[in-house]
Amino acid sequence: MKVLTQQQVDAYRRDGFLSPFDALDEDERLRSLAGLERFERWLGKPVNQAEVRWRTMPYLHLPWANALARHPRILDVVEELIGPDILIWTSTFFIKEANSPTYAAWHQDGTYFGLEPPELVTAWIALTAASREAGCMECLSFDGAPRQYQHRTLGLENSINRAGQTIVEPLDERTPVAMPLAPGQFSLHHYWSVHRSGANRTGHRRVGLGLNFIPAHARPTASGVKPAAMLVRGEDRHGHFELVPPPQAEFDAPGLAVHEYASGLYRRNYAEIEARHDGKPAQASRQLA
Repeated sequence: MKVLTQQQVDAYRRDGFLSPFDALDEDERLRSLAGLERFERWLGKPVNQAEVRWRTMPYLHLPWANALARHPRILDVVEELIGPDILIWTSTFFIKEANSPTYAAWHQDGTYFGLEPPELVTAWIALTAASREAGCMECLSFDGAPRQYQHRTLGLENSINRAGQTIVEPLDERTPVAMPLAPGQFSLHHYWSVHRSGANRTGHRRVGLGLNFIPAHARPTASGVKPAAMLVRGEDRHGHFELVPPPQAEFDAPGLAVHEYASGLYRRNYAEIEARHDGKPAQASRQLA
Protein backbone atom coordinates (compact mmCIF):
# COMPACT_ATOMS: atom_id res chain seq x y z
CA MET A 1 0.00 0.00 0.00
CA LYS A 2 1.30 3.43 -0.94
CA VAL A 3 2.14 5.68 1.98
CA LEU A 4 3.28 8.80 0.15
CA THR A 5 1.26 10.81 -2.32
CA GLN A 6 2.81 11.73 -5.65
CA GLN A 7 2.92 15.31 -4.43
CA GLN A 8 5.02 14.24 -1.43
CA VAL A 9 7.41 12.24 -3.61
CA ASP A 10 7.75 15.18 -5.99
CA ALA A 11 8.40 17.54 -3.05
CA TYR A 12 11.16 15.28 -1.73
CA ARG A 13 12.79 15.07 -5.17
CA ARG A 14 12.59 18.85 -5.54
CA ASP A 15 13.54 19.96 -2.03
CA GLY A 16 15.50 17.09 -0.50
CA PHE A 17 13.43 16.87 2.69
CA LEU A 18 9.95 15.92 3.85
CA SER A 19 8.19 16.16 7.22
CA PRO A 20 6.51 15.25 9.51
CA PHE A 21 5.49 11.59 9.74
CA ASP A 22 4.10 9.65 12.69
CA ALA A 23 6.15 6.62 13.74
CA LEU A 24 6.13 5.71 17.41
CA ASP A 25 3.16 5.33 19.67
CA GLU A 26 3.63 6.48 23.25
CA ASP A 27 4.57 3.04 24.56
CA GLU A 28 7.23 2.62 21.86
CA ARG A 29 8.62 6.08 22.55
CA LEU A 30 8.81 5.54 26.31
CA ARG A 31 10.45 2.14 25.82
CA SER A 32 13.06 3.79 23.60
CA LEU A 33 13.75 6.49 26.19
CA ALA A 34 14.01 3.83 28.89
CA GLY A 35 16.51 1.99 26.67
CA LEU A 36 18.54 5.18 26.28
CA GLU A 37 18.51 5.63 30.06
CA ARG A 38 19.85 2.07 30.54
CA PHE A 39 22.53 2.72 27.94
CA GLU A 40 23.67 5.89 29.67
CA ARG A 41 23.75 4.09 33.03
CA TRP A 42 25.95 1.44 31.41
CA LEU A 43 28.21 4.17 29.98
CA GLY A 44 28.26 5.97 33.32
CA LYS A 45 27.60 9.31 31.61
CA PRO A 46 25.36 10.94 28.98
CA VAL A 47 25.94 9.81 25.40
CA ASN A 48 27.15 13.31 24.53
CA GLN A 49 29.99 13.03 27.04
CA ALA A 50 31.03 9.46 26.19
CA GLU A 51 33.55 8.35 23.58
CA VAL A 52 32.26 9.40 20.17
CA ARG A 53 31.87 5.79 18.97
CA TRP A 54 29.01 5.28 21.43
CA ARG A 55 27.03 8.01 19.71
CA THR A 56 26.83 6.02 16.48
CA MET A 57 25.33 2.74 15.26
CA PRO A 58 23.38 1.85 18.43
CA TYR A 59 21.26 -0.58 16.36
CA LEU A 60 24.28 -2.92 16.39
CA HIS A 61 24.28 -3.53 20.14
CA LEU A 62 20.93 -2.23 21.48
CA PRO A 63 17.86 -4.26 20.46
CA TRP A 64 15.49 -1.33 21.10
CA ALA A 65 17.49 0.85 18.66
CA ASN A 66 17.50 -2.01 16.16
CA ALA A 67 13.71 -2.12 16.43
CA LEU A 68 13.63 1.56 15.43
CA ALA A 69 15.83 0.82 12.41
CA ARG A 70 13.32 -1.84 11.36
CA HIS A 71 10.17 0.04 12.28
CA PRO A 72 7.58 -0.60 9.54
CA ARG A 73 6.11 2.91 9.65
CA ILE A 74 9.57 4.29 8.89
CA LEU A 75 10.64 1.69 6.34
CA ASP A 76 7.33 1.91 4.46
CA VAL A 77 8.07 5.58 3.72
CA VAL A 78 11.77 5.01 3.01
CA GLU A 79 10.93 2.19 0.58
CA GLU A 80 8.90 4.53 -1.60
CA LEU A 81 11.95 6.77 -1.99
CA ILE A 82 14.82 4.28 -2.42
CA GLY A 83 13.18 0.94 -3.23
CA PRO A 84 12.40 -2.32 -1.39
CA ASP A 85 15.95 -3.56 -0.68
CA ILE A 86 17.14 -1.43 2.23
CA LEU A 87 20.34 -1.36 4.27
CA ILE A 88 21.04 0.80 7.28
CA TRP A 89 24.44 2.39 6.74
CA THR A 90 24.91 4.21 10.04
CA SER A 91 22.95 6.12 12.68
CA THR A 92 23.68 8.85 15.19
CA PHE A 93 22.21 10.15 18.44
CA PHE A 94 21.54 13.90 18.24
CA ILE A 95 20.96 15.00 21.83
CA LYS A 96 20.81 18.58 23.09
CA GLU A 97 20.61 19.02 26.82
CA ALA A 98 18.09 21.45 28.31
CA ASN A 99 19.05 25.09 27.81
CA SER A 100 22.06 24.02 25.80
CA PRO A 101 24.02 26.10 23.24
CA THR A 102 24.64 22.96 21.18
CA TYR A 103 23.88 23.51 17.51
CA ALA A 104 24.71 22.27 14.01
CA ALA A 105 26.12 24.57 11.34
CA TRP A 106 25.00 24.25 7.72
CA HIS A 107 26.25 20.92 6.38
CA GLN A 108 25.43 17.94 4.18
CA ASP A 109 25.49 14.42 5.61
CA GLY A 110 26.84 12.89 2.40
CA THR A 111 30.05 14.91 2.31
CA TYR A 112 32.11 12.26 4.08
CA PHE A 113 29.95 9.17 3.40
CA GLY A 114 31.37 8.24 0.00
CA LEU A 115 28.36 6.45 -1.50
CA GLU A 116 27.33 6.09 -5.14
CA PRO A 117 24.65 6.70 -6.24
CA PRO A 118 23.86 9.33 -3.55
CA GLU A 119 20.44 7.90 -2.71
CA LEU A 120 20.78 7.78 1.06
CA VAL A 121 17.78 9.02 3.03
CA THR A 122 17.94 9.89 6.72
CA ALA A 123 14.95 9.29 8.96
CA TRP A 124 15.37 11.63 11.97
CA ILE A 125 13.24 10.37 14.88
CA ALA A 126 12.25 12.67 17.72
CA LEU A 127 12.17 10.75 21.01
CA THR A 128 11.34 14.03 22.75
CA ALA A 129 9.85 17.21 21.32
CA ALA A 130 12.04 18.82 18.66
CA SER A 131 10.34 22.21 18.42
CA ARG A 132 11.80 25.39 16.99
CA GLU A 133 12.67 26.44 20.54
CA ALA A 134 14.38 23.11 21.16
CA GLY A 135 16.56 23.48 18.07
CA CYS A 136 14.76 21.51 15.38
CA MET A 137 16.33 20.89 11.99
CA GLU A 138 16.13 23.54 9.26
CA CYS A 139 16.71 22.72 5.60
CA LEU A 140 17.36 24.60 2.38
CA SER A 141 15.70 23.30 -0.77
CA PHE A 142 18.09 22.17 -3.48
CA ASP A 143 15.43 23.08 -6.07
CA GLY A 144 15.65 19.79 -7.92
CA ALA A 145 19.41 20.10 -8.51
CA PRO A 146 21.26 18.47 -5.59
CA ARG A 147 25.02 19.02 -5.47
CA GLN A 148 27.86 18.75 -3.04
CA TYR A 149 29.19 21.88 -1.35
CA GLN A 150 32.72 22.37 -0.10
CA HIS A 151 33.07 21.65 3.63
CA ARG A 152 35.77 22.12 6.19
CA THR A 153 36.29 20.52 9.58
CA LEU A 154 36.55 23.60 11.78
CA GLY A 155 36.14 22.24 15.31
CA LEU A 156 33.33 24.68 16.01
CA GLU A 157 32.59 25.23 19.69
CA ASN A 158 29.27 23.68 20.82
CA SER A 159 28.85 21.84 17.50
CA ILE A 160 26.66 18.73 17.77
CA ASN A 161 28.84 17.31 15.00
CA ARG A 162 31.95 17.00 17.14
CA ALA A 163 34.40 17.73 14.35
CA GLY A 164 32.46 20.91 13.56
CA GLN A 165 31.98 20.22 9.86
CA THR A 166 30.42 23.12 7.99
CA ILE A 167 29.86 24.38 4.47
CA VAL A 168 32.39 27.06 3.53
CA GLU A 169 30.78 28.17 0.24
CA PRO A 170 28.26 31.03 0.08
CA LEU A 171 24.66 29.87 0.63
CA ASP A 172 21.33 31.54 -0.02
CA GLU A 173 19.95 31.33 3.52
CA ARG A 174 16.89 33.48 2.97
CA THR A 175 14.30 30.69 2.93
CA PRO A 176 15.19 27.94 5.43
CA VAL A 177 12.37 25.53 6.20
CA ALA A 178 12.01 24.46 9.82
CA MET A 179 10.96 20.86 10.50
CA PRO A 180 9.62 20.77 14.08
CA LEU A 181 8.66 17.33 15.30
CA ALA A 182 6.36 16.17 18.05
CA PRO A 183 7.56 13.28 20.22
CA GLY A 184 7.40 10.06 18.17
CA GLN A 185 7.46 11.77 14.77
CA PHE A 186 10.21 11.66 12.16
CA SER A 187 11.42 13.69 9.21
CA LEU A 188 13.30 12.68 6.07
CA HIS A 189 16.24 14.31 4.34
CA HIS A 190 18.46 13.47 1.38
CA TYR A 191 22.21 12.72 1.22
CA TRP A 192 22.82 16.21 -0.25
CA SER A 193 20.26 18.09 1.84
CA VAL A 194 21.73 21.29 3.29
CA HIS A 195 20.58 21.54 6.90
CA ARG A 196 21.38 22.98 10.31
CA SER A 197 19.84 23.24 13.78
CA GLY A 198 19.87 25.85 16.52
CA ALA A 199 20.42 25.78 20.25
CA ASN A 200 17.96 24.20 22.68
CA ARG A 201 16.26 27.08 24.49
CA THR A 202 13.80 24.86 26.37
CA GLY A 203 13.93 23.20 29.78
CA HIS A 204 13.75 19.66 28.37
CA ARG A 205 16.32 17.40 26.78
CA ARG A 206 15.95 17.21 22.99
CA VAL A 207 16.63 13.61 22.00
CA GLY A 208 16.81 12.58 18.36
CA LEU A 209 18.16 9.58 16.49
CA GLY A 210 19.13 9.84 12.83
CA LEU A 211 18.87 6.58 10.84
CA ASN A 212 20.74 6.56 7.52
CA PHE A 213 19.21 4.18 4.97
CA ILE A 214 20.56 3.26 1.54
CA PRO A 215 19.34 1.03 -1.30
CA ALA A 216 21.23 -2.24 -1.54
CA HIS A 217 22.57 -1.27 -4.98
CA ALA A 218 24.47 1.72 -3.51
CA ARG A 219 28.22 1.13 -3.24
CA PRO A 220 31.04 2.67 -1.21
CA THR A 221 33.59 4.65 -3.20
CA ALA A 222 36.49 4.37 -0.74
CA SER A 223 39.20 2.14 -2.15
CA GLY A 224 40.75 0.88 1.06
CA VAL A 225 37.79 -0.56 2.96
CA LYS A 226 34.56 -2.53 2.54
CA PRO A 227 32.25 -0.97 5.16
CA ALA A 228 29.62 -2.81 7.14
CA ALA A 229 25.86 -2.37 6.84
CA MET A 230 22.76 -4.20 8.04
CA LEU A 231 19.93 -5.47 5.87
CA VAL A 232 16.62 -4.27 7.33
CA ARG A 233 14.22 -4.99 4.44
CA GLY A 234 14.26 -6.99 1.21
CA GLU A 235 17.39 -8.63 -0.22
CA ASP A 236 21.01 -7.73 -0.84
CA ARG A 237 21.90 -9.07 -4.30
CA HIS A 238 24.95 -6.83 -4.71
CA GLY A 239 27.38 -7.53 -1.90
CA HIS A 240 28.85 -4.03 -1.76
CA PHE A 241 28.86 -4.06 2.05
CA GLU A 242 29.82 -6.55 4.69
CA LEU A 243 26.49 -7.49 6.24
CA VAL A 244 26.35 -7.65 10.03
CA PRO A 245 23.70 -9.27 12.26
CA PRO A 246 21.24 -7.62 14.64
CA PRO A 247 21.94 -7.73 18.38
CA GLN A 248 20.39 -10.40 20.56
CA ALA A 249 20.68 -8.67 23.93
CA GLU A 250 21.81 -5.37 25.42
CA PHE A 251 25.50 -5.02 26.21
CA ASP A 252 26.34 -8.64 25.35
CA ALA A 253 29.81 -9.47 24.06
CA PRO A 254 28.80 -10.48 20.49
CA GLY A 255 26.81 -7.27 19.90
CA LEU A 256 29.54 -5.07 21.34
CA ALA A 257 32.13 -6.85 19.17
CA VAL A 258 30.05 -6.26 16.04
CA HIS A 259 29.66 -2.60 16.99
CA GLU A 260 33.41 -2.21 17.52
CA TYR A 261 34.19 -3.92 14.21
CA ALA A 262 31.60 -2.05 12.13
CA SER A 263 32.33 1.36 13.65
CA GLY A 264 36.03 0.79 12.99
CA LEU A 265 35.31 0.13 9.31
CA TYR A 266 33.15 3.27 9.23
CA ARG A 267 35.97 5.38 10.70
CA ARG A 268 38.40 4.07 8.06
CA ASN A 269 35.92 4.83 5.28
CA TYR A 270 35.22 8.28 6.73
CA ALA A 271 38.95 9.09 6.94
CA GLU A 272 39.51 8.23 3.29
CA ILE A 273 36.52 10.22 2.03
CA GLU A 274 37.39 13.17 4.30
CA ALA A 275 40.94 13.22 2.96
CA ARG A 276 39.68 13.04 -0.62
CA HIS A 277 37.26 15.92 -0.06
CA ASP A 278 39.85 18.07 1.75
CA GLY A 279 42.69 17.20 -0.60
CA LYS A 280 44.85 15.78 2.21
CA PRO A 281 46.63 12.46 2.82
CA ALA A 282 44.31 9.98 4.52
CA GLN A 283 44.83 9.55 8.26
CA ALA A 284 42.87 7.70 10.88
CA SER A 285 39.82 9.84 11.66
CA ARG A 286 39.50 11.06 15.25
CA GLN A 287 35.88 12.06 14.78
CA LEU A 288 32.72 10.62 13.34
CA ALA A 289 30.21 12.63 11.33
